[in-house]
Amino acid sequence: MSVLFVKLFTHPEFAWVDIREQEQAHPHHYLAHLLLLALIPAVCLFIGTTWTGWSLAENETVRLSRASALQLCALLYLTIVIGVTLMGLFIRWMSRTFEARPSINQCIGFAAYTATPYFLAGICGLYPSRWLAVAVLLAASAYSTFLLFVGLPKFMNLKKEQGLLYSASVWGVGLLVLVTIMVEMILLWFNYLQPEYLRVPVG
Repeated sequence: MSVLFVKLFTHPEFAWVDIREQEQAHPHHYLAHLLLLALIPAVCLFIGTTWTGWSLAENETVRLSRASALQLCALLYLTIVIGVTLMGLFIRWMSRTFEARPSINQCIGFAAYTATPYFLAGICGLYPSRWLAVAVLLAASAYSTFLLFVGLPKFMNLKKEQGLLYSASVWGVGLLVLVTIMVEMILLWFNYLQPEYLRVPVG
């Protein structure tokens, strides 16, 4: 897994060939990648919201109680895993249009590896900041899009034209899934879990 992880950022065009071979040999190869890397944003956010905190006013730091932070991070982890799984299922469903015949495991695996930049972006959760989060997520989105357009034609063994159209379709669905699932998570968090905030004076 570590070799493929490095290749995604150094030689992504070759990494996808290796990932395809691994998924053919071991249908659940992607699970370790998904389940372990999805912990990065969840764990970092827990540390950031309970230890670092954020400032809404001068001389005051806002943090979450440990119980609330644990609820939030567990919800985030489940959201990530469910979101990647849904994307894999959509990729499998759309593959019929483009004469590709990947398995469901291969499609979920492709979605998991494509989402790798987002997993790494979760490190910014150690320091909760709106502008830092926006900047890091934009960078992660750009590289994830690059991985998608470079990787999908190779992973699915498609011609360039078909691969481009397939990638664009997946990108559009991915954006819709991302927005929908994040909005649902936020609504659930605020309306049902009722977060508990701790305001700590500075100095």
